[in-house]
Amino acid sequence: MLLLLLTGLAIAGPSGLLAWGENERLLDQHQARIAQLTDERNALRNRVDLVHPNHADPDLVGEELRRNFNVVHPDEVVLILEPQNEQGE
Repeated sequence: MLLLLLTGLAIAGPSGLLAWGENERLLDQHQARIAQLTDERNALRNRVDLVHPNHADPDLVGEELRRNFNVVHPDEVVLILEPQNEQGE
């Protein structure tokens, strides 16, 4: 009886053969999420490096000033575009 119980757990238990595929699928999902978050982190790290006080990128600083304080140069033209939905309408 104990041998049947151990065999059943080895096949259908939480770490048995049937759970192996599910664990592999979850591992793949988590690795894809980690790769996505790593890319986002690298992009943010690059942006932080570009606004570092000792060597700030003038283009990015100007862009941030315009976005956050709604200021423009007198010779600039502002075009306000309506956001498009995902269906392209």
